[in-house]
Amino acid sequence: MTTIRSYSDELKFLERIDSHCWRIKKGFVPNMKVEGRFYVNGHLEKLMFDELKQACTYQNKGGFLPGVKQIGNVAALPGIVGCSIGLPDIHSGYGFAIGNMAAFDMDDPQAVVSPGGVGFDINCGVRLLRTNLQMKDVIPVKEQLAQAMFDHIPVGVGSKGIIPMGARDLEEALEMGMDWSLREGYAWAEDKEHCEEYGRMLQADPSKVSARAKKRGLPQLGTLGAGNHYAEIQVVDEIYDMHAAKKMGIDRLGQVCLMIHCGSRGLGHQTATDALVQMEKAMKRDKIEVNDRQLACARIHSKEGQDYLKSMAAAANYAWVNRSSMTFLCRQAFAKQFNTTPDDLDMHVIYDVSHNIAKVEEHISFIEYQLDVKYSSMVVLKRIANLELNNVMNILSGIVWRSAKSSTCWMENRRGYSFTEKDPLVPFLLITHSFLSTTRVYFL
Repeated sequence: MTTIRSYSDELKFLERIDSHCWRIKKGFVPNMKVEGRFYVNGHLEKLMFDELKQACTYQNKGGFLPGVKQIGNVAALPGIVGCSIGLPDIHSGYGFAIGNMAAFDMDDPQAVVSPGGVGFDINCGVRLLRTNLQMKDVIPVKEQLAQAMFDHIPVGVGSKGIIPMGARDLEEALEMGMDWSLREGYAWAEDKEHCEEYGRMLQADPSKVSARAKKRGLPQLGTLGAGNHYAEIQVVDEIYDMHAAKKMGIDRLGQVCLMIHCGSRGLGHQTATDALVQMEKAMKRDKIEVNDRQLACARIHSKEGQDYLKSMAAAANYAWVNRSSMTFLCRQAFAKQFNTTPDDLDMHVIYDVSHNIAKVEEHISFIEYQLDVKYSSMVVLKRIANLELNNVMNILSGIVWRSAKSSTCWMENRRGYSFTEKDPLVPFLLITHSFLSTTRVYFL
C-alpha cells in the first residue's frame, strides 16, 4: 500500500536545477527507473506546487493525481530512457500528465507503449493558414464571415460533417491520410509539404481499427467537435524575425490568418478506448506492473503494442484528413464571402503540427569516452507536445518552450500566459475565443 506523505516530505524529492527547471528524484513514487524533469516559470510553478499540496491535503482522494506525481509514474514505466519530461505548463491528465513526454527504447524487450501517453484525441493538432487580407478588410464583414464559417463547419459534440464519405472512402482515408484528401480534391498539393509526416503515417493499418471506431468516425469528417477545439480568425500582432516571416508569407502587421485546432473525433477516442481494454489483458498476461492503472500498457513488440501503434497511425491519418477537410471548407467560406478564389486570397498552409501522437524516431547518443555514436530506435510518446520545426518556428495555441537539447515543445490552452520577453516561456500564438484574436509571431 502506498504511503501518503506530507507536503513537506514530498518536497524533499523535488530539487530546483535552475530558475525554470526542477528535478524529480527517484523514490518520489515507487519503482522509478529514471528521474523526472519539469519546466516552469514563477507563475506556473505556483500552479504546479499548489496542485501537489492540494493532493497531499486530501490524501489523493478523488480526481486526477497531481501532474508532478504523474511525471513520476511515467518514469516508472518499463523501458523508459533519459527522463520523464514535463513541459510548460504541465498539469493533471489521464495517465500521463498533460504536457508529459517520454521515450522508450525499442531494443529493450521490456519497453512498453501506453495509450495514456498519446491521449484519447489521437493526433489532435494545430494548423495555421495565411491570407493576403488585412484586418481592415475583415472587420466590416466579420459577422457575415463568422456565419459563413459556421455554415461550412459543423461544431459541437456529435456533430456530423458535410464531406461525403462511404465505408470504402473511410478505409482509404485511414490508410492514405492527406493523400486521400489530395486525390479527392480537398487539399492542395503543397499542403502536404507543410504538414508533419507529410500528413500520412505509413505504418497505419485500417484493419486494426475497430468497427465501432469506424462507425463513429464515418459521419464526422470535416467537423470541429467541442471542448477546446476551434477554427479561429487571427491577426498578426507582432513580428520578431522579418526574414523568417517573409519566407512563410506572414510578414505584415494586421495580416489575417486562420488557425484550426482539432483531432480525430470519435474515431480516435474509440481507438484509444479499445486499446486500453486489450492492454489491461496484456498486462496481466505479461505481469507488467504500473503505479497507475490509467497507464495501462503493453510491450512495444507484443501483438497488443503493435496493433495499437498501427491503429493509432490510422487514427492520426484520419485527423489529418479531418483538418484538411476543414481547411477546404474554410477556403470555401472565405472565397464565398469575398467573391473570389482561395488561391487569389493566398490561403496557403503555413504548417500543421501534431501534439497527441506516438512516433518511432531514430536518436543518436555519443558513447562516453569513445569516438563513437549509438543509433537507437525510440517510441516517443507526446501528450500535448509539439515537434519543433528545426529551431525556426513552432505553431502553438498558447505557449512555446524550446531548448537546444530537445526537439519537442508544449502546446497549452490559455491556462497561464502572463509572461515577459525575457522569460524562456515565451507567448507564441496567444489567442482568445474572440472573432479576431491576436497572433503573435515569434521565431525562436
